Amino acid sequence: MDFATIGGLIIGFAALIVGFLLEGGGIGALSSHTAFIIVIGGTIGATVVSFSVEELKKIPSYLKEAFTERQYDLQGLIEDMVKMANQARREGLLTLEQSLKDIPDQFLRRGLQMVIDGVEGTRLREMMETEIYCSKQRDKNGIQIFETAGGYGPTMGIIGTVMGLVNVLGNISNPEELSHSIAVAFIATLYGVASANLLWLPIASKLKVRSQKQLLYKELALEGIMSLQSGEASSLMKEKMLAFIDEKERNIFQKEG
Repeated sequence: MDFATIGGLIIGFAALIVGFLLEGGGIGALSSHTAFIIVIGGTIGATVVSFSVEELKKIPSYLKEAFTERQYDLQGLIEDMVKMANQARREGLLTLEQSLKDIPDQFLRRGLQMVIDGVEGTRLREMMETEIYCSKQRDKNGIQIFETAGGYGPTMGIIGTVMGLVNVLGNISNPEELSHSIAVAFIATLYGVASANLLWLPIASKLKVRSQKQLLYKELALEGIMSLQSGEASSLMKEKMLAFIDEKERNIFQKEG
């Protein structure tokens, strides 16, 4: 569970509510089931129209990705690849096959299996880069879904407000309730803007971060796989792979090594 995502949502919504209460507002003034239906229902409907059924079926997995913390240990990957390079030079590539079942990452495992099977270097790189590209496109689809919802949210809020004002002006015979009715009408705009900037767009941003970390891990793994395939010395492999990580972490890693 990613507590940063959950904590951020809680802090964001709580800040809005607490700030409103400190200004003298009542919590009941923020409640409007009709505005909620118009804004959330309209946003979801417009987003559904924008994508295919196959893409929409993946929304639960995208949400799981946003709310689940996944660690990508780049230093650990470098250490493992260096160990495998040393083992391959001493005992041969075939001896690596026994340890493949202990590798949790499917991308790395498939790449190593192709190295063991003797796949030619250019072909190997093409296949692995194609997989990285397809993974990037899948992540991009998920990001676009939530960015699209974030774009529709404020618009649906304005639509809800206009509908509310139309209703208010159609019943203007009671001036005493006019101010209250106008306030309720503007709740839709609040829902639209708040949902976009505290829910849909932050989820899209979190998916972007997740995607970038995953792609960096795969690119680092690919570099190690290609070095292993070409039979490079483990020291050279290590230097090439260290270029992928932050300079501060790189210095710490080199001192520990």
